[in-house]
Amino acid sequence: GGIQMTIQELGTIMEHKIPVKIIILNNNYLGMVRQWQELFYEERYSSTSIQNPDFVALAAAYGIKGRKVEQRQDLDKAVREMVACDSAFVLEVMVEKKGIVYPMVPAGKCITDVMLKS
Repeated sequence: GGIQMTIQELGTIMEHKIPVKIIILNNNYLGMVRQWQELFYEERYSSTSIQNPDFVALAAAYGIKGRKVEQRQDLDKAVREMVACDSAFVLEVMVEKKGIVYPMVPAGKCITDVMLKS
């Protein structure tokens, strides 16, 4: 979900021909919020499962190459393609929906309260 907050940067990449590589780890959730709801709010999920656009098609609309990976065995080839590309590239990798990502700072806490595991 986080890429949706900065997706407009594809326009900047196109305009200035910046050869940046973007990897989207897509679990179709607002992952940080879902994670908080799971760990601290007894799995009471609200507004965290999201539908995303076709990121590869969106990249193409900006003239940026892209690839979507849905199977782990296809990842190596896609990464090699991305690295070999001389221009910008968007690589969307579908990942486990319910994975927990660490480190994380719990809501209302400070950086010294960072969690490294559950």
